[in-house]
Amino acid sequence: QVRLTESGGGLVQAGGSLRLSCTGSPFTGYVMAWFRQVPGKEREYVAANTWIDNRRYYTDSVKGRFTISRDGAKKTLTLQMNSLKPEDTAVYYCAARVRPISTPADVSSLSQYDYWGQGTQVTVSS
Repeated sequence: QVRLTESGGGLVQAGGSLRLSCTGSPFTGYVMAWFRQVPGKEREYVAANTWIDNRRYYTDSVKGRFTISRDGAKKTLTLQMNSLKPEDTAVYYCAARVRPISTPADVSSLSQYDYWGQGTQVTVSS
C-alpha cells in the first residue's frame, strides 16, 4: 500500500503561482503524476515524472507554465504552477504507479495508476 498526501492548494489571482506537493509513504513507485478534475468533468492528466530516470511529461495546456519535479530523498513530488489561469481551477490529485511504464503514452492514462491522493483544491480568480 502507498499513501499519498498532498498539500499546497489554495486561492490565487490569475497570473499568480502555487506550489503543490505530494509525499508518498512508504515509497513512491516508478511513476508519479498530477491529475485534475472539475465538477461534472472527467479527471484529466496534467503532468508526470518517472522516479528512476527522472523523465518529465506534460499535457499541452500547461507546458511552459507548470514544472513537475521529484525529490527522491524526501519521497516528494512537486508541481510548480506559474502564470495560472482561471481554467486551471480544479481539484488536483497526486497519483502513483508501482510498475514501470511500457510507453510514454501510459503516463497520461488514469487506469495506469495504482494509488491516489485525497486531492487539493486550486482556485484561480480572474
